[in-house]
Amino acid sequence: MSIFTTHTVETAPEASKPQLAGVQAAWGMIPNLQANMAESPELLAGYSALWDLFSKTSLSTTEQQVVYLTVNFENECHYCMAGHTMLARMQKIDPEIVAAIRRGTAIADARLEALHSFVGRVVRERGFAGDDAVAAFLAAGFTRQNVLEVVLGVGVKTLSNYTNHIVHTELDGFMKGAEWTKPAIAA
Repeated sequence: MSIFTTHTVETAPEASKPQLAGVQAAWGMIPNLQANMAESPELLAGYSALWDLFSKTSLSTTEQQVVYLTVNFENECHYCMAGHTMLARMQKIDPEIVAAIRRGTAIADARLEALHSFVGRVVRERGFAGDDAVAAFLAAGFTRQNVLEVVLGVGVKTLSNYTNHIVHTELDGFMKGAEWTKPAIAA
């Protein structure tokens, strides 16, 4: 049970109202994540700004979703995993890429697997991924810029994942069929 309010434009704190109105205009709805974040206008604004900035990185749309989905997996975020599964479908990303991440298995595409592996290590090691991980990522054809763009993507999803864990965000209707629980993985 959550003590937090899932806000509407009408119930949100005054400083969050324009932001929620913008989300509603852009998405045709207010996802529960942003409706919950609205309790803190600064969190909502920060998340929105970082989301927009990450979308402008040199990573492709598919690569951005690999980053987001991998962070969601590592942080065990049921809400964001369901949401990004649906976003990946809307973006026509190969369903097997998404399925592999959701299962916690390797992605068949070597370049995307290098990204997946690097992001997972960054999250699990809280940024202390190590020079060997960076070298392997660069050897797969990524750049130093991409290394730091991964940090941005991890930051974006950490804000949403942690919010969802704390406020117990309920799935939105559009996520039906994309529900997820982190699978048990043999060591």
